[in-house]
Amino acid sequence: QVQLVESGGGLVQPGGSLRLSCVVSGFTFSKYAMAWYRQDPGKERELVAAITSLGSSTKYVNSVKGRYNISRDNAKNTVYLQINSLKFEDTAVYYCNRAADYGPWGPGTQVTVSS
Repeated sequence: QVQLVESGGGLVQPGGSLRLSCVVSGFTFSKYAMAWYRQDPGKERELVAAITSLGSSTKYVNSVKGRYNISRDNAKNTVYLQINSLKFEDTAVYYCNRAADYGPWGPGTQVTVSS
């Protein structure tokens, strides 16, 4: 049974930082590229960062380049998202999943940027 459990979100001021974590179980984590997605209320979920199975390559959407850093620890079945220089528009629920052929979604973790 696939399970993804995100954590690390919170309420932060603009310019702050957060580190999100996602612990994965139910599939062979090290064989899959992984990604972080986010969703605002009333909007579609969007992929914001992705990392290859062994962590050798990463990709980001333009709006987060230079501020987001995705990483993974295959020994811990965990993918991370470091978010720096947070902006109001980063407010969303953040989810992790496979970068392609994604499966069930976890509960996500809420990131709220507010002064």
